Amino acid sequence: MANFRKLTALGGAATLAALGAVTPAGPALAQASGTSDYRNIIGNNMRSCAPGGGPAIRITVNGIKAASGKVRAQVYNGTSTDWLASGKWLNRVELPARRGRMTICLPVPKSGNYAVAVRHDLNGNGKTDIRTDGGAMSNDPSISIFNLGKPSIDRTRFSVGNGVKSIAITMKYFG
Repeated sequence: MANFRKLTALGGAATLAALGAVTPAGPALAQASGTSDYRNIIGNNMRSCAPGGGPAIRITVNGIKAASGKVRAQVYNGTSTDWLASGKWLNRVELPARRGRMTICLPVPKSGNYAVAVRHDLNGNGKTDIRTDGGAMSNDPSISIFNLGKPSIDRTRFSVGNGVKSIAITMKYFG
């Protein structure tokens, strides 16, 4: 059990290290939804994930440690060149954290392959604090001492059609 906890802690640290590329962009980089291919900061409009909506991703984020700080979800094109590359996220939703479970809707420009990264900035300082912050990625890739670093796009990519794709991911924390 102790070894499992160590691997889980290392997995959380690796997830956060990989999410280090998921740092906040300055106000000059923020775009209104639909005005740019990249870096669109949008609201959590659940109507985009309602029946008949889409293309969009309805993300259920489980295991949020505390109702403090911010939870940020970002969607990337499902390519190795875009996945977790600085500034290569398509849409971002940032919300006050709620303990337990949150649901986030991320519209995508068209049907295709995508990947999602979520970060819980526990103290809301806008920085990645590996010892406290949480992270998660689509398909909940396992991370161990043998494969530290960002999981490949092959482990996080999924397809979105013209409708709404529902996914669930679980936050990982170091501490």
